[in-house]
Amino acid sequence: MTEPFRLSAGEQAPVQQSGTTCGSASLTVARMLIDPAFARWVRDGIPKDARDDGAPAPDRHTPAQRFAAYEQVVMSRTNTLRGPGHRLQLPWPRALGTPPWGARAELEQGASEPGADYRVAWLRRLRGPSLEHAYAALRARVRRGRPALLYVGSAWLPRHVVLVLPPTADHQLDVYEPSAGQVVDLPRQPFVARRLAVGGWDQPWAAVWDVSTG
Repeated sequence: MTEPFRLSAGEQAPVQQSGTTCGSASLTVARMLIDPAFARWVRDGIPKDARDDGAPAPDRHTPAQRFAAYEQVVMSRTNTLRGPGHRLQLPWPRALGTPPWGARAELEQGASEPGADYRVAWLRRLRGPSLEHAYAALRARVRRGRPALLYVGSAWLPRHVVLVLPPTADHQLDVYEPSAGQVVDLPRQPFVARRLAVGGWDQPWAAVWDVSTG
């Protein structure tokens, strides 16, 4: 049986392969966490449809090359007129990274169970208790098979995307930070104070999270 792919704080993780694919990298890792066969293909080159009782030959590319190739596949879906599931969406220049609506469709399409209902929650104008509530909502809504994305940036623009992982006993929340290829803690107080220092950016801008109750 294919072992599931897991990430924990302090572990090394895949690194985004270009300066504009932080969102695509986060979505690729989200799929790796949900789909063990896909994760095995990225890490080991074993075909995604290979049987566990066979001995398929891995492809000759490196994990970084496979990861980079799939980043581009993801971006082709999130930034075009018709996204995952042929859903119409506003096209978006690749030079500007991943739009939240494209990320939303990608996360819904890749959810491990039917019924995922992802929404974009804008956080930029929230302050104090409202940001406290947003952090609590993020913690409550992220669970195994239903990760979330967090857009962070400067006071003027969103500049970076990270993947929010399910809470653990040791940390309030963890995020996969694609520019460093690391899993880091996302504590409540810096989130509420807008002093995140995630990927070099402080301001929480938006969350793309599952609001379904299933």
